[in-house]
Amino acid sequence: MSSQALSTILFLAFVALTLGITFWASRQTKTAADYYAGGRSFSGAQNGLAIGGDYMSAASFLGIAGIIALSGYDGFLYSIGFLVAWLVALLLVAELMRNSGKFTMADVLAFRMSPRPVRTAAGVSTITVSIFYLLAQMVGAGALVGLLLGVTSPAGKAWTIVGVGALMIVYVVFGGMKGTTWVQIVKAVLLMGGAALITLLALAHFGFNLSSLLGEAAAQSGKGGNFLIPGLKYGTEAQGLAGKLDLISLGLALVLGTAGLPHILIRFYTVPTAKDARKSVLWGIGIIGTFYLLTLVLGFGAAALVGSKTIAAADKAGNTAAPLLAQAIGQTFLGDVGGTILLALIGAVAFATILAVVAGLTLASSSSFAHDLYAHVFKRGNVTEREEVLVARVSAFVIGAVSIGLGILAQGQNVAFLVALAFAVAASGNLPAILYSLFWKRFNTAGAVAAIYGGLVSALVLVIFSPVVSGSETALFKDADFAWFPLSNPGIISIPLGFLCGWLGTVMSKEYNAAKYAEIEVRSLTGVGAEKAVKH
Repeated sequence: MSSQALSTILFLAFVALTLGITFWASRQTKTAADYYAGGRSFSGAQNGLAIGGDYMSAASFLGIAGIIALSGYDGFLYSIGFLVAWLVALLLVAELMRNSGKFTMADVLAFRMSPRPVRTAAGVSTITVSIFYLLAQMVGAGALVGLLLGVTSPAGKAWTIVGVGALMIVYVVFGGMKGTTWVQIVKAVLLMGGAALITLLALAHFGFNLSSLLGEAAAQSGKGGNFLIPGLKYGTEAQGLAGKLDLISLGLALVLGTAGLPHILIRFYTVPTAKDARKSVLWGIGIIGTFYLLTLVLGFGAAALVGSKTIAAADKAGNTAAPLLAQAIGQTFLGDVGGTILLALIGAVAFATILAVVAGLTLASSSSFAHDLYAHVFKRGNVTEREEVLVARVSAFVIGAVSIGLGILAQGQNVAFLVALAFAVAASGNLPAILYSLFWKRFNTAGAVAAIYGGLVSALVLVIFSPVVSGSETALFKDADFAWFPLSNPGIISIPLGFLCGWLGTVMSKEYNAAKYAEIEVRSLTGVGAEKAVKH
């Protein structure tokens, strides 16, 4: 049996399992709390697994291994950034968000401020971040099919995007948070199992001697000792000061963006207590940290056993590094049959990864539209739970359809800027608003709106006029050049600007409600009243 056929069979088995879970979850989903927060019935360990499943995207699995395989040490900076980001989420956001809100990020912001403008801004930001992230995953799905299943035609990739989008819509519309969470748990187990297996086999090939593996990787990379030290991809002499600033900017977006990602924030509402919220983040850190350590071996192992030139020849971005390593290591231990089986396994795991992540993103954006925009902005709170959940399901269908259409149109394009933009917007707009709301007594409606829109607009404008979109060989529009902003990552400018806009908006407004801040301070620290209905 070919690896393509075996990958398809394994993927269909995963789809059948997750559709069964979704059908079961749909029968358990009766209230808004069930749909948005899974009835707050998940333990810390279960939610930690789901957080891992939500966070470890195909970009992490395929992309980071590829960057390490091609750029050595510098590629591992992504792993470090994504992991350190969870410390920010644990220390500043997880417990306080769980205690202060109900279903969405806007619940926290609207509690002590004028609800309609704040919920509108938070809803727009949530949907914007989710759509960009979704688009990147959709395009990744099409590319993955081309890499692993031999589908090379644009039409074939388009149908793959349609299929992934349709499954995503089914998971969210029928399963809600409960179904989506269990899909993410299953995916996290599969991803960790697959990555651990290939890591162990790669280490076994070198007698569990990491030094030997790294030495062989450096030799096969064609770059010698430079492969194992900083400066091969970021902050090089040729890039000058701009390269060093770009590296700092990327790090800021990665580390601070996670604590403002909508699909991560809503995960804190699925547990019954603040203690479980903290525990779930600790479980998430353990799972995600282990996974990103495994990417070190996957990346350098691919460079050592496959070779950087072979990986780059198969895909310039290196996205084939992990599948090619699986095939090579399988052939080493079990011959061609072993290579076929491991390649198929990695292909199926990558498909599962995409499905789980897009389901979480769609749920976050549809929840924000229904709960924040429809229920509290358009209807001013005069809406039943049943009607609100119905709108959430309809909006999930619409958002899924939009993502499918944009994903098909963006085939073959460089979508790295979409993920960078999602993190930059989350760190520039969402995070300042959240931190100010939780910790600054003087913060008010004007400050929240200014922070969110200021961060969102500045990140968007800077990326549009950066080398990522035009003026470089890897740009979205290769034949155009309207890039006046020299950095590929806007975070170093847009994140401070988001905080500055929040401060300016606050001090220029006379609105101040000390009693409301005292109430949210008590709520955020103790959890008293956390599950009461939001009155705004």
